Amino acid sequence: MKKEKLGHRNRVKNLVIALSLTAIILSVSTYAWFVGMRTVSVTNFDVTIAGTDDLQLSLNGSTWNDTVAINADNFDDDGTVYEGNTNWWSGSGLIPMSSVGDIDPTASRMILFEKASLTPSLGGYRLIASRAENDVDYDVPGYVAFDLFIKNSSGTQYIEEYQPLDEEAIYLSTDSSVSVSASGVANTGIENSVRVAFAQIGRVKGTTDEAATITGITCDDVEGVVTGICSKRAQIWEPNDKDHVVGAISWYETSCKQRNEAGDYIGDFGACGPFEDGTAYPTYAVAKEITSTDKVDVYDGDAYNGYVSGEESEGYEPYVASTTVPEQGSALLEAYPYFTDSMKVLTGTARPEFMTLAPNSITKVRVYIYIEGQDIDNYDFASIGKSISVQFGFTKQRFIESDIPGYTAPTTVESATTTAP
Repeated sequence: MKKEKLGHRNRVKNLVIALSLTAIILSVSTYAWFVGMRTVSVTNFDVTIAGTDDLQLSLNGSTWNDTVAINADNFDDDGTVYEGNTNWWSGSGLIPMSSVGDIDPTASRMILFEKASLTPSLGGYRLIASRAENDVDYDVPGYVAFDLFIKNSSGTQYIEEYQPLDEEAIYLSTDSSVSVSASGVANTGIENSVRVAFAQIGRVKGTTDEAATITGITCDDVEGVVTGICSKRAQIWEPNDKDHVVGAISWYETSCKQRNEAGDYIGDFGACGPFEDGTAYPTYAVAKEITSTDKVDVYDGDAYNGYVSGEESEGYEPYVASTTVPEQGSALLEAYPYFTDSMKVLTGTARPEFMTLAPNSITKVRVYIYIEGQDIDNYDFASIGKSISVQFGFTKQRFIESDIPGYTAPTTVESATTTAP
C-alpha cells in the first residue's frame, strides 16, 4: 500500500499539464460524417489546465498561473484571454471534420477540412471536402480552438534555433481518456472518433515579459521569435484506437466494397479489409481539398477497400514525435500517424514522448478539439451517444517504479522503543 501511495505521489508531483473537459451533446436528431453531418450542439464544455513549479500557463500572455480555465463563457472574455484572439468555441455545434495536422503558415493555424457534399456510392459514400477555415473567416461551426501559452522554466539556456534533440520531452498521462458520460448513450461509438490536436505556432525566450510579443507570435519570421516549429505537423491524439462498437463494424461490412486500381467497384459487400473490435486501424484523413472529379470514397485506403487516390506522401512513417511535414504526395487521403491510447499505456523505454518543449521558453500552442469524420468509427448512428467526457494530462515522468526491474520502494523504519535498564 505504501508503495502504491508513493508511486501515486510521484506521478502527481511530475504532472505537467492536466486538462479535463465535458461535452454535452444535446441534439437527438444528429448524423455522422457518412450521411448528413448535421450540427451537434455542445454546451458545458469546460477546460481546466494545471502546471507544476517549472511550467506555468497563460491564456493572455501576461497572467501566469499553475492552473487556468477556459470555457464557453470566457473563451473570448477580455479579462481572461488577450485582445485580438481568434479563439473559437464551436459556434452552433460540433461537426465532424478531418485533418492531417498541416499548419497554414499564412494563417498560423491548423488546416481543417469539412464535408461539402456526400452522396451514396456503389461501395460507400462519395466525398467532396473543402477547407473549413481560412485567413479571412475563422468563425465557422464545427470545432473548439484556443491559444494556450506554456512557459517552461526548466534550464537556463535558451536555444533559439529549433533543434528537436535539444528539446524536453513530455508524455501523455495514462489516465487520459475519452468516454461516454453518465448522461450519454453507451455503445454508439461516438467517443472513438474524437481528436485533440496541439499545433505549436512559435516560441520566444522564457524571460520575455512583453505580452504583445508573446500573444503576437505567428508563423511569420520575426526577430526573436522562433517559427520553425510551424513546419511540424500538429500532434494529434486518437483515444480508444482499438475500441469499435458492433454498429460501426456492421455498418462498414454492409456499406464497403472493394475498388480496383482504376477506381471501379468490384466484388461483394463484406469483402473489404478486416474490421473488428480490439484492433487498431488507420484513419485516412483528408489531406487536400476534394472535388467531384476526384471520385473519392470515404472507405478509400489500403486497409479498407484497397484503393489509394494518388501516391502517399514520401517518407511518411508511423508516429514519431517532433517530425517535420513529410514531402507532399498526390494522395487526397492520408493515413495519419496519431498518438494513440495504445502508445499511451506502453511502459519503460517503449513509452514514446507526446510532444516537446524547449527549455527556458514560452511556446504558443493552438489547441483543437473536433470529431474526425474519416474515422472508421464515425458511422451513421454514432452521434446518438449525445454526451461525451474528455480528460487528459501530461507528465515529464517517463518511468514509474514498476518499469525498473528489481526496484523496491524505500520503507519507513519505525522508531524503536527501548526501556532503560
